[in-house]
Amino acid sequence: MKVLVDTSVWSIALRRKAINDEERVVINKLQELIESLQVEIIGPIRQEILSGIANEKQFKLLKIKLGAFKDLPLSTDDYEKAASFYNVCRINGIQGSHIDFLICAVAASHKMPIFTLDKDFISYAELLPITVLST
Repeated sequence: MKVLVDTSVWSIALRRKAINDEERVVINKLQELIESLQVEIIGPIRQEILSGIANEKQFKLLKIKLGAFKDLPLSTDDYEKAASFYNVCRINGIQGSHIDFLICAVAASHKMPIFTLDKDFISYAELLPITVLST
C-alpha cells in the first residue's frame, strides 16, 4: 500500500532538531514506510517543505534528501477533484487550504491513506473519501 506523506510529517523528520517521544513515533513510522517503499509525495508538498528555509546550505541539503522521492504526477482531474472537495467542505462549514484539498484529491484518486499530523484532515475525512493514517 502506498501512502501520501504530508508536510507535517516531513517537517518533523527533516527540519526539527529537538525531538520528543511523540515525534520519535512519527519518525519511526515514516522510516518504516520509506524502508518498505510505500512513500509517495507530490510537488506541492515538496514546495511546502522547502519553503521558508533561509539558510541556503540547509535548503540544498533538504533538497538532496527529498530528491530520493519522485513526485507523483498530477493531472487535470486531480485539480478538478480538489476544487470539488473544497466546495463540499466549504458548504459544510469546513475550511482548508487549496494544497490540503489537492492532497485529498490525489489520495482519493490513488486510494492511498494520508500520513499527516494536521488535524484538519480528520475533519475532511468526515466528508471526503479519504483515509488518514495514524502512527
